[in-house]
Amino acid sequence: MNCVVKKQRKERLLCMANKLEIKKCPVVKKCGGCSCKGTSYKEQTDMKEKQVRKLLKGICKVEPIVGMENPYHYRNKIHASFAHLRDGSVVSGKYAEGTHRVVPVDDCLIEDEKADAIVRDIRGLLRSFKIKIYNEDSGYGLLRHVMVRRGFTSGEIMVVLVLVSPIFPSKNNFVKALRKLHPEITTVVLNVNDRRTSMVLGERNITIYGKGYIEDELCGCIFRISPSSFYQVNPVQTEKLYGKAVEFAGLTGKERVIDAYCGIGTIGLIASKHAKEVIGVELNKDAVRDAGINAKRNGSKNFKVFQGDAGSFMVQMAAEGKRADVVFMDPPRAGSDEAFLSSVVKLGPEKVVYISCNPETLARDLRYLVRKGYEAVRAVPYDMFAWTEHVETAVLLVRKG
Repeated sequence: MNCVVKKQRKERLLCMANKLEIKKCPVVKKCGGCSCKGTSYKEQTDMKEKQVRKLLKGICKVEPIVGMENPYHYRNKIHASFAHLRDGSVVSGKYAEGTHRVVPVDDCLIEDEKADAIVRDIRGLLRSFKIKIYNEDSGYGLLRHVMVRRGFTSGEIMVVLVLVSPIFPSKNNFVKALRKLHPEITTVVLNVNDRRTSMVLGERNITIYGKGYIEDELCGCIFRISPSSFYQVNPVQTEKLYGKAVEFAGLTGKERVIDAYCGIGTIGLIASKHAKEVIGVELNKDAVRDAGINAKRNGSKNFKVFQGDAGSFMVQMAAEGKRADVVFMDPPRAGSDEAFLSSVVKLGPEKVVYISCNPETLARDLRYLVRKGYEAVRAVPYDMFAWTEHVETAVLLVRKG
């Protein structure tokens, strides 16, 4: 009976995916955000798996890619830019690839539909509140960007208005009007970015409605997400990825674990349920603050977070004769530098679990660790970003001897 149910479910999902793939994006050639449009979803995942296999050939066994059941509207964080058309009307959308030219987008096939609707309605309120959009050339105007984050499990919604000035006339009435259209919005934050920079967010946040952050649940833990927090944009696939990472670690409740690049503590807090002690290390002070709050929020007494460079932290541990059984590492696209990788080797954990968003730098870093006495045992690719070329991979390394 179970086999029949599973077969029926698989057939329903395949049918749904086929219907979804009929959807066409009207700006696919202008936007550049989705580099794999024009190919079927299966062709995309096959291509990504093939890429990982090719790059990790001779280094590690690569298992089949874990694809998405529904590859649409998966992004729980979006940001929109604004521009004037020649007739003076305001449009919102995405920058064309490699430019700061705004391509008008009302409905993006990979973004949360509610978030897109909120951006459209913010655009509609601009004229009545006499809010001028920012012009990069002249430096004139107030509103630069809008960012929306939505908790997948909690349903909480944060709206971040990125302004060039903290002075926002009629801000309370603006929030009232926006929440009349979208009462589901739980917090509104002004982010001040007065620099001539390509960075979306500035460093100053001013909460004008709600608590200034949202919470969401991932792998049984509650996480506080602030405007600048790093939090994976695809929570469905993230649960699978992080679940596999913890499985790779093989925790029994006796281990000391290092969560390098820990961010707001996602992997570390999930792992802390199965380990004796987890130490998170992170450079970003705001992320460290959120990680500490998240630990308290989840009642975790065996997770500690430190601000600083994870490589230096592990070198110091090794110098003091301290050990760790497992190191989780989840670096940015540039991968890890040799200084960090050498610190892992000096600390000498039994296992290293490497989560990568760039298979090219992953292959480079794995070669280093293999030369230094580790064996790359398993690699599992995950499609976190459908319709793009990006692929995430979890790898288990075990120390030889």
